[in-house]
Amino acid sequence: MGTVATAAEGQALFSGGAIGAALTIIGAGYGIGKIGSSALESMARQPEVAGNIQTAMIIAAALIEGATFFALIVCIIHGAPFPEVK
Repeated sequence: MGTVATAAEGQALFSGGAIGAALTIIGAGYGIGKIGSSALESMARQPEVAGNIQTAMIIAAALIEGATFFALIVCIIHGAPFPEVK
């Protein structure tokens, strides 16, 4: 049977995973926004290489999304309740 202390400890573990997930998503959103902003600025300066810039932008955004998805899964696993070992 759990006590108040173990319930609080479990809540702290869950909140750590939630904070990690939130920071991961915020960081990815900022990074992809920065990539998009820089790519659009580059395309405005040199329209003749817009296709190459767009391809590089999509690849970079996909790599960021992949790393974000992996980090999000790690945060979810970290925040999941573990069964008690007796």
